[in-house]
Amino acid sequence: MSNYHQEMKQAIQTLDAQGDTWSGINPEYVTRMRVQNRFQTGLDIARYTAGIMREDMAAYDRNPGQYTQSLGCWHGFIGQQKMISIKKHFGSTKGRYLYLSGWMIAALRSEFGPLPDQSMHEKTAVPALIEELYSFLRQADARELNHLFKALDAARKAGDQVAEKAALNKIDNFETHIVPIIADIDAGFGNEEATYLLAKKMIEAGACCIQIENQVSDAKQCGHQDGKVTVPHEDFLAKINAVRYAFMELGVEQGVIVARTDSLGAGLTQKIPVSQKPGDLADQYNAFIDGEEITSLDQLQSGDMLLRRGDTCIKPVRLSNGLVRFTPGSGVDRVVLDCISSLQHGADLLWIETEKPDLRQIADMVNRIREIEPKAKLVYNNSPSFNWTLSFRQQVFDAWAGEGRDLTHYSRDKLMSTEYDSSELAAQADTNIQNFQRDAARMAGVFHHLITLPTYHTAALSTDDLAKDYFGEQGMLAYVQKVQRLEIRRGLACVKHQDMAGSNIGDDHKEYFSGKHALKASGKDNTMNQFA
Repeated sequence: MSNYHQEMKQAIQTLDAQGDTWSGINPEYVTRMRVQNRFQTGLDIARYTAGIMREDMAAYDRNPGQYTQSLGCWHGFIGQQKMISIKKHFGSTKGRYLYLSGWMIAALRSEFGPLPDQSMHEKTAVPALIEELYSFLRQADARELNHLFKALDAARKAGDQVAEKAALNKIDNFETHIVPIIADIDAGFGNEEATYLLAKKMIEAGACCIQIENQVSDAKQCGHQDGKVTVPHEDFLAKINAVRYAFMELGVEQGVIVARTDSLGAGLTQKIPVSQKPGDLADQYNAFIDGEEITSLDQLQSGDMLLRRGDTCIKPVRLSNGLVRFTPGSGVDRVVLDCISSLQHGADLLWIETEKPDLRQIADMVNRIREIEPKAKLVYNNSPSFNWTLSFRQQVFDAWAGEGRDLTHYSRDKLMSTEYDSSELAAQADTNIQNFQRDAARMAGVFHHLITLPTYHTAALSTDDLAKDYFGEQGMLAYVQKVQRLEIRRGLACVKHQDMAGSNIGDDHKEYFSGKHALKASGKDNTMNQFA
């Protein structure tokens, strides 16, 4: 990115070449608009953010303490406020991404209204949300830079060269709010061609990282619900190829693919693949099929299937709907095979959907994967579907029981009770929750931690809190105490909601376009002046 003076010089040269007919155009205003619009297309964003992710992945390989994090978003404003908050509190967005959750699109963005996470929502809603998120992040850039331009103008007006230089330095070293988005494509919304077409739209909207899962597309379930059905490896790898082709076609060579396996909680398959030779992926997949050994054709009934496996034949266990069951207890082995095959066929990162946040469980699987693929790295879902409090209290209870500690004051099945909140066990559990992400990064290969649905829950919680008191005895005081006063005291940018929505940027543009004739909104009667 060129600096302010270089952009100004280029603008002056362009305008000078046009003569007097463009004399109404101010080169400094052109410069400011260009600086505020660094990313002109979604592909610009995808290429830029893909580079960030690749650098972060390499940094993690060198030091697992350099893991990354994100929170799920269902609206552009939510993503914008997250990144503004991160810059405010930490000074940099480094290592912080956004996650686009298919669950939240289904629940909150579908024209059908709230839907379960079963790929029933419009596939176009996925690239539309990516574009929306980046529109809001670009606007956050424009707003913050606009404030820096004001500081530059004020320094010049005061004749303060030190302040002017400082303002220019901040402009030239401005850190964008644009960060990578890990975007959920579910199971691809159809066959591999459908996956390719949707992936292209997502990348064109700005996605540098696409997460795809190995469930059957038309029977897709939420990762933390029952009834999941997986596809053979050849079908899943075809979709990984489809996403890679989309990245390559659009010139995003560093695009990142996250291969998600739901096999740990999926006990069914829709299709038995054809093995071409002993030991291939189809043969390995079929080795997990549950069935009854058949020694005589008299054991078969009309419509039964027969599967030869080595020197034996089995009758696969099929449900009434035709789905075929895997051998119970084979989930971990299937996860390991899924992950190794995905990494060996084009995936960059792994996602293992688990039923609980158990560090030892994750580490055991990753260690097996790393015996074959030493650089295997995970994206891990710190899901709100887990009862974190109960799970970690039970983990501490079990660990202490193994150490022979006295647990007579605790009931394992009732550890969620508030009566334990001040206990030593609860304190240890909270410490383990606090350390979970850094421990998982160090011990279990987790490169990226995300929470899929955080703002779904925070919106519900804060709305409940405000509604209870606003419609109760407190009335307007509830809003003032719980919202506005906190916004002011904490320095939240959105307390000046007109500025956040772009009013001041619009005023500047009016002045660029109309000069002294501009009708601006930021005069003395603007109530936002109360928050100066």
